[in-house]
Amino acid sequence: MTPAPVPIENQESRIQNPPPRGRGALFLDRDGTLIPDKDYLADPAQVELIPGVADALRRARTLGYALFLFTNQSGIGRGYHTIADTHACNARMLELIGLGPDLFAGTCIAPEAPDQPSLYRKPSPRFILESVAAHGLDPARCWMVGDRESDLAAGAAAGIRSAAVCTGKHDAAGWTGRLPAGVPLFADFPAFVATLA
Repeated sequence: MTPAPVPIENQESRIQNPPPRGRGALFLDRDGTLIPDKDYLADPAQVELIPGVADALRRARTLGYALFLFTNQSGIGRGYHTIADTHACNARMLELIGLGPDLFAGTCIAPEAPDQPSLYRKPSPRFILESVAAHGLDPARCWMVGDRESDLAAGAAAGIRSAAVCTGKHDAAGWTGRLPAGVPLFADFPAFVATLA
């Protein structure tokens, strides 16, 4: 008999604003992909965008991609800050992006520390799989974009493509020997979006 999942305090996965069926989607890491990675970010005043991100998100949306935010926030599980702090930082990020509060069709905040039981913490593909099923997305037109190996692994486990960026944990040299075969590497998220059609 399979044991029941362990409930995780503060765990949150929200799916909203369903896009049309058969659509492509971008599942986006936050820290190191859309905003600079500031360890355990909890103060909205410290949120800033990586240059070009707002325009890149606008272009992706214009091309018809649904946008999803998928972020590990272990600072919550470690007791460094709260999920309310993360929501406040996300709200500030959306304000800076300037494309409205409903930019993301879904948001997943995985609050667990690495040593805690987890359902959604990347590299788990659960949020991606749930979103693809709930929205009838076309996996062949979906990407997971991030700056860490766990981002790429989540995309691979979900059966979608992954792309790595050099604006967070690793620069181009740092990705050497870490980038899985077939995963493209981009200077930043805007450079990735420039390749989309």
